[in-house]
Amino acid sequence: MSTGARVYNRSPVAALTPSQRARVRRVESLIRVLAPVLDVVLYAGDRVSRVAGRNEIDPEPPRRTMRAAPARTPIGGPPERTA
Repeated sequence: MSTGARVYNRSPVAALTPSQRARVRRVESLIRVLAPVLDVVLYAGDRVSRVAGRNEIDPEPPRRTMRAAPARTPIGGPPERTA
């Protein structure tokens, strides 16, 4: 362990430059202005999906990839081969 003093209040990332801070402010203000519009879009999409009956579609049945064979092996061992 080193004998130098440790600094625990240091930021884990580099400080933003003034142009980066300005860009962050612009993007956050744009999001703040567009938030009500985005809320309306999400609400309308939810209503349309409920009217369209999105959850009423029957699931596709599972497909069998193997030949018709017993689902389980008998207690005495593996199933006998017929082919």
